[in-house]
Amino acid sequence: MWEGLDSGLITKPEETNPRNEKCPDMVSVNGPEFLNRSKVLVTVVATPHWAHAEKGDKTVMVTQFMMELQGLKAVEGEDPPRILHFNPRDRGDWSGRSVIEQNTCYRMQWGSALRCDGRESSDEEEDSVDGEVKCERWKRDDESKKTWWLKRLMGGRKKITHDWPYPFEEGKLFVLTLRAGMEGYHISVDGRHITSFPYRTGFVLEDATGLAVKGNIDLHSIYASSLPSRNPSFAPQKHLEMQSIWKAPALLPEKPVELFIGILSAGNHFAERMAVRKSWMQHKLVRSSKVVARFFVALHARKEVNVDLKKEADYFGDIVIVPYMDHYDLVVLKTVAICEYGVSTVAAKYIMKCDDDTFVRVDAVIQEAEKVKGGDSLYIGNINFYHKPLRTGKWAVTYEEWPEEYYPPYANGPGYILSYDIAKFIVDDFEQQRLRLFKMEDVSMGMWVEKFNETRPVAVVHSLRFCQFGCIEDYFTAHYQSPRQMICLWDKLQRLGKPQCCNMR
Repeated sequence: MWEGLDSGLITKPEETNPRNEKCPDMVSVNGPEFLNRSKVLVTVVATPHWAHAEKGDKTVMVTQFMMELQGLKAVEGEDPPRILHFNPRDRGDWSGRSVIEQNTCYRMQWGSALRCDGRESSDEEEDSVDGEVKCERWKRDDESKKTWWLKRLMGGRKKITHDWPYPFEEGKLFVLTLRAGMEGYHISVDGRHITSFPYRTGFVLEDATGLAVKGNIDLHSIYASSLPSRNPSFAPQKHLEMQSIWKAPALLPEKPVELFIGILSAGNHFAERMAVRKSWMQHKLVRSSKVVARFFVALHARKEVNVDLKKEADYFGDIVIVPYMDHYDLVVLKTVAICEYGVSTVAAKYIMKCDDDTFVRVDAVIQEAEKVKGGDSLYIGNINFYHKPLRTGKWAVTYEEWPEEYYPPYANGPGYILSYDIAKFIVDDFEQQRLRLFKMEDVSMGMWVEKFNETRPVAVVHSLRFCQFGCIEDYFTAHYQSPRQMICLWDKLQRLGKPQCCNMR
């Protein structure tokens, strides 16, 4: 290149003033371009505000901000999922320390927070992400250099260590870089690695379609280099494998089945449904039609999604399309549809409801139901007892909607089982327009079971092995499992002959 410049064959470009260039509203690249680039996702240049008195308590000084990678809404009525919630709190955290908190929020449910408070994570394998510690150490005391050297000369410290300050200082400009690795996100501030956050259950890297930065900071610039411009769920050809092996058995059994599993799904969840088909729906009980499983999907706001959904349903034969638009407040109608199918179409002994990110150990679920003696009416799951309704906030329930202090006992929505008679009672009440429809599907089921219990006793069985968040040892169901984890769980179940979680987070 230099030889070409010296010879005059290559001319230097004209000088331009970058101040005259307009910053684009959005920067996006396609897949092939992204693969050829470094995996830097976002660079943020900003200055934290000086602390201010908290509203309602003038003695508490607060300054914090948040940066979020967000996805697209699964259904109307939900907030966009927070794939990465990065929240530095310089002052104002309940601990009294400067902390950085990271989390995810998937389908309106927050996960377990990763909090970095200045102490370094251990270097054990499970506490590292791509070889980086989850939390770096920063200085948490006012030890003077004189004291440090005194301890050093006296042999108090065997090796030189570095204590860094908290990476975000009031009134001081910072440059934050977010990059993506094989196992998680890595955040550096002013060129120094600060924290790493493993990819969480329910998400893949490409799900991030938007960036939000807000809080007590002055934002100077943002460079987004590789956020995909379209959610991959809207490209079903990437996920659907049109092979006969994944089809549901062509004919329903003539005699009643042992268990019917209704799976709640959204129109654009092609990848999730494909992962279920390739994992626990391959269980011999399902393939032999002793257990029947179907997805229950409402219509999507986008016409092209409905067209693809219809093709998918026609080919695989395992989708029940309910005739209304998908909305959070109407999810309860999908549950009624599951009961109706389980009672009228397959006459199942047990009816189970789960989500499309729930991995089900089919044989273990049946065994748990059969433990209830005497053919009693049963309601099995991870039961909430004495749960109070929220009266404020997004999930607020008015006294007109629910006047009592507690909800009736109800099983968490990701997975629970009913006996046939309870499901039939629900369907009959619905057809007679006597069924009370509450906006929260799992609470509605608790209300219906309580009403049934007035005429016939119900065996309510609580088990933590119907896991609400993630996966636990010897699970019956594992929730918030990404498509990749679904396949991993199934593979471990086949190879090891026992349940084992996939800790790829």
